[in-house]
Amino acid sequence: MKLNNDWRQRWMQLIGQIKRVQSAADEQDLLQRLCTPDRPLVLAFANAHAMNSLATSVSFFEALRSADIVLRDGSGMATLFKLLKLPPGINLNGTDLIPQLLRNFNNRCIAVFGTQSPYLNQGLQTIAAKFAPGSRYLSAHGFLDADAYVALAAAGRPSVIVLGMGMPRQEEVALALRASIDFPCLIICGGAIIDFLGGKTPRAPSWMRRAGVEWIFRLGREPKRLFRRYVIGNPVFLTRALLLATLSWRGRKPAPNAR
Repeated sequence: MKLNNDWRQRWMQLIGQIKRVQSAADEQDLLQRLCTPDRPLVLAFANAHAMNSLATSVSFFEALRSADIVLRDGSGMATLFKLLKLPPGINLNGTDLIPQLLRNFNNRCIAVFGTQSPYLNQGLQTIAAKFAPGSRYLSAHGFLDADAYVALAAAGRPSVIVLGMGMPRQEEVALALRASIDFPCLIICGGAIIDFLGGKTPRAPSWMRRAGVEWIFRLGREPKRLFRRYVIGNPVFLTRALLLATLSWRGRKPAPNAR
């Protein structure tokens, strides 16, 4: 597929859209907004992997850019903002934020679409036990057509939908859901959240999460699957970030169609 725009232009457009939360009070205001939507609202997260993906895929860029709220996720994105001399704000990664959101949706209908058995069922059990014991649930594995999720949502009218399908499919499904349903609903692009809650993918120790190196733990657990994402992807991301910052420091605009 021929790219219509230079990757640097896409990066700068998304960087300008990412909501960076600078204080605990602002975080609470954001949580309140997310938990009381007045229409279908898509929440997405931008991490280093997402930035690499949109650098090579215009369609993924358009899907991510179309989300109503995009949050910064991970230490790589903090590095990018610092290189651009912008305050990175609080790290609102989905794995930590989504459980907070689910607690606020207790006693309302929750839909969970993604992954596969037994992790989907185990993830639902975790959500029901720890976060939303009073809720009614809808669920489906992550390998259906988008129309199937639209039909399930229309029938069940959940207040929140958690998508655990990975990029870029979950962002595309989220837009299909937003375009089709006619009731207030928070639609979350949750990545591996269901696998985390279902026990398929364990979290790194807290000290690794605080240090921003959880990716090393994940790579050690799944080296074959995540080699390209981290061992190749992280240096590519940092190279692009440095190039973008260098152009910013010089006060130059990226040249059209430069590679």
